Amino acid sequence: MAEKKRIAVLVSGGGTNLQALIDAEARGEIGNGEIVLVIASKPGVYALERAKNAGIEGRVLARRDYDSIADYSKVLADTMTAEKIDLVVLAGFLTIIDEQVYNAFPNKILNVHPALIPSFCGKGYYGLRVHEAALRKGVKVSGATVHIVTPECDAGPIVLQKAVEVKEGDTPEVLQRRIMEEAEWKILPEAVRLFCEDRIVVEDNRVIITERD
Repeated sequence: MAEKKRIAVLVSGGGTNLQALIDAEARGEIGNGEIVLVIASKPGVYALERAKNAGIEGRVLARRDYDSIADYSKVLADTMTAEKIDLVVLAGFLTIIDEQVYNAFPNKILNVHPALIPSFCGKGYYGLRVHEAALRKGVKVSGATVHIVTPECDAGPIVLQKAVEVKEGDTPEVLQRRIMEEAEWKILPEAVRLFCEDRIVVEDNRVIITERD
């Protein structure tokens, strides 16, 4: 049996996507992966409770404790390198990090975005803002995207996408919940599983998912 890949999940809030990963791991659905560390960018967030309840180490690396993005990014990269992390998952992590983290974990950072990239993505599109913009545009489908994180916001290679119907009368909150339940909580664990099975190959800023050996 191959050694399990060590996963760190970075959070800034309630941790619903973290919970989806914890539940998927408990069901044996993230393959050869194990969540070993949850890092929060501020203290007191509920995601840390979720980690504690699952027996996963939680740490706070508070952005406000560091003078610059560079200082914060160095500590973050050094912490995860010391823990021999194989895969980093951003699960509602709203803190800006720099190339020190990307360079330490090239093609090894996944993020889930609550829209079908390249729609409603990039700087300023996060949380309910994404769904507000989708509803303003009157789109008939939205969804979620798991992509590899690169220095350019939401521009990294796409791993998985899942479409979700937008219904008449949707509010941003209702649409957000439907996209979480029908898309985010399904494709994020699936992408983690694919990574842990060494089936994600990046070529020319595109992801190729290989067949199982």
